[in-house]
Order: sequence, then C-alpha cells, then structure tokens
Amino acid sequence: MKVQLTPTRAVENFGVPYVIAELGSNHNGDMALAEKLIRAAKAAGADAIKFQSWSKDSIFSKQVYDDNFFLKDDYRDRQDYTLEKIVGEYSISESELMDMKKVADEVGIDMISTPFSKKEVDFLVDKLNAPFIKVASMDVNNYPLLRYIAKKGRPIVMSTGLSTLNEVDKAIATIEAEGNTQIVILHCISIYPPDDSQVNLNNIKTYQTAYPYPVGFSDHTLGTSVPLASVALGACVIEKHFTLDKTMPGWDHKVSANEQEMEVICTESKRIAAAMGTSRVMSAESQERKDAFRRSIVAARDIKAGEVIGEDDIDAKRPGTGLPPEAEGYIVGKPAKRDIAKDQLLSQDDF
Repeated sequence: MKVQLTPTRAVENFGVPYVIAELGSNHNGDMALAEKLIRAAKAAGADAIKFQSWSKDSIFSKQVYDDNFFLKDDYRDRQDYTLEKIVGEYSISESELMDMKKVADEVGIDMISTPFSKKEVDFLVDKLNAPFIKVASMDVNNYPLLRYIAKKGRPIVMSTGLSTLNEVDKAIATIEAEGNTQIVILHCISIYPPDDSQVNLNNIKTYQTAYPYPVGFSDHTLGTSVPLASVALGACVIEKHFTLDKTMPGWDHKVSANEQEMEVICTESKRIAAAMGTSRVMSAESQERKDAFRRSIVAARDIKAGEVIGEDDIDAKRPGTGLPPEAEGYIVGKPAKRDIAKDQLLSQDDF
C-alpha cells in the first residue's frame, strides 16, 4: 500500500526512497548552524530535514540528570559539562523551530520533528503544521503517547529500534485503534554505530511480510553502503543523521553522514530504486539490441538449387533477424529450392 506522507509525496515499498536528513541535536543549540544544515541537506538532495522536539523537562527525569548517565554518549572530554547543561544547550525551542521552518520553506525542503510529549505533539501539528509525525524508537511502547499522536490524523513514521516484534504489533494496533492507518514502519538498530553484523537488514523483509504498511530504514551505521543496501530490499524511507563536520562536539556527529555522503545516499538510492524494476521484461531498446547482437543461419558457401544442405553448408552470423541457430535441425538434410549466395540469411522459403 501507499502512504501519503506529504501533500506531494507518497511512499511505498520499492518506490523511490524518501530521504530524511536527521539533524537531531547536531545544530548544537546554534540556530546559525541549524540554518546551514538545512540548506546543505537541500543541496545534497534530501527530501526532508528532521529535528527532535525535546526539552530539558520532557526527555530525562531528575534521576538521570543526577546520575549523568548519558554523559558518556557526548564525545567531549570537558568535565565542566553536565548532562543537564548539555540538554539545556542542545534543545530547540518552539520559536526556534518556527524560525527554522521559515528557512525550510524558503529552500523548499520538508521539515518535521520528533515529539517527546503531548505538548510537543500539539505544537508540531497545530503550529508547525508538520506533514507527518516521527515516533522515536524509545516510544514504541509508550502507548498513551502513540494514542495521542494517532488521534491527530497525521501520517506516522515509527522507528522500531529496541523493540520486539510483539511490541511493534501492539504499537501498530494502538495506532490503528484510533482510526489512523497512515503508518510507515522503520527498521532501526539503536546502537551508535552498530557493527555490520548487528544491522539485520533482512528485518525489512520481515516487516514487509507481517504488515500491510510501507517499510523504511532508520540508519545509524557509518558511511553509505548499508542505507543504500536497504533500498534493494525495498526501503521506502531512509533516515540518516546529518552533519557538516563529523569532528564537532556533540552526540551524533561521528555517526552522521556529511554533505558528500548525503548526496551519495540521495542520488544513488534513486538509481537503485529505478534499477530494481518489477520483473524480467524485454524493453523496446533491448529487443533492438537483441536483433542486432544475436545470430541467424547463413549460407557458408554458394549453394545451388537442388543441393542437399549439410552441416558444413551453414553458419550463424549477425544479425538475429533471420532463422535462429536452433533451427539447424530443420534445415540440414533438405534440398535448396533456389540458388543461395554465401553469407545470405536463410529463410523457410529456401528449402
């Protein structure tokens, strides 16, 4: 089935992938950098850019801040930073999101964000007018939030990292129960980055078999090979973290695609989707090439009318517009009805 993600773009398995440049917190709280990221994502060919609409109050509890549990995910060696300070600096406000939406509209790229609370869902739908809502892997089992999002009636793109198939089943049933069947499921491995052996791209096929909805891939691997491989399996959406500089401080820069890599993903994913086709069919161009490249039976010497044609009297040469070589058995042993010149293509009327 197809899901209409935006007013101008529908997605389906084995269709042209919709590429989301995941900015997340790679703006590092700097809106000038965020604007550069938006413009660079558009230049690379991405269909959408995505922020994460968390705040210091909506993502972590006090216990996590007290423990600094996620500080190890930050690549800085600065001990004066606490998790609470980093989250405060890296969060993006509603007014900043509205400013970035103006930039996205100006350059002509879709803009979405991932909400982490009902208040953030309301803002994305009612104020930002996001064409669809992206659900993070951590919220696959957050059924109250899923119900709230589903009631908004927008398409839902849901990552499934950290989830069992049973949990994915329940999440989809929760969304469907609210009358929302505009769902795109993303295979995802929530390791940053995973080893290749952990990616399990064949899970895309599992989802395609289990559900009627389009299936995509939220990627955290290094480089471009794995997201491009997902296209050959039919991934209809590719979500990839995006940065201008992999050496910048922050959570996700090291596992993100840079401008050159994002351009490769956007360009080559379209080529792969086009090359997949549907089945083994003969195009008009292939038929012309077939006629030119294949061989037909020709006379290997001048043959007189009445002579019995032997195996050594015929050969096979281009073009392939006459009798095929496999017709040899019907020709050998028969008398020629007329004179046949050497290298002339034989026809059924010749014997």
